[in-house]
Amino acid sequence: MTQPQPVPDPLPQPQYTYDGPIGRPRSTGTCILLTVVTLGFYTWYWFYVVHDEMKRHTGNGIGGGLGLVLGILLAPVLYFLTPYEVEAMYQRKGWQSPVSALTGLWALLLGWACFAGLIVWFVQTNNAVNAYWRNLGAEG
Repeated sequence: MTQPQPVPDPLPQPQYTYDGPIGRPRSTGTCILLTVVTLGFYTWYWFYVVHDEMKRHTGNGIGGGLGLVLGILLAPVLYFLTPYEVEAMYQRKGWQSPVSALTGLWALLLGWACFAGLIVWFVQTNNAVNAYWRNLGAEG
């Protein structure tokens, strides 16, 4: 009688295999200025391009189109979803993320107090996105 042969463990799959195009850093101050000048409409553009770049880079996420729709109809959802997707990009690289979904609490809880919470949220989130792209070699 022959002994059954042990089944070998499957080869470990790499945690992160897809690297699409690198996004473009955006000046936080310029973004805030454009938001003020355009009476907030620039935020829709920002949500679109940031989510589009993250989706193109990772192959995951909601992408620009849905980011724009959510930005127009349900912006508070993006206060949590955007830093969550940024955190996921960092984690795929094995890096410590400076933001998480909880970053959205700044905008949600303090967003309407002279926009202070929204500004803190945006500065943290945009700076995290910019740092990620720069760590991959993006200039700007």
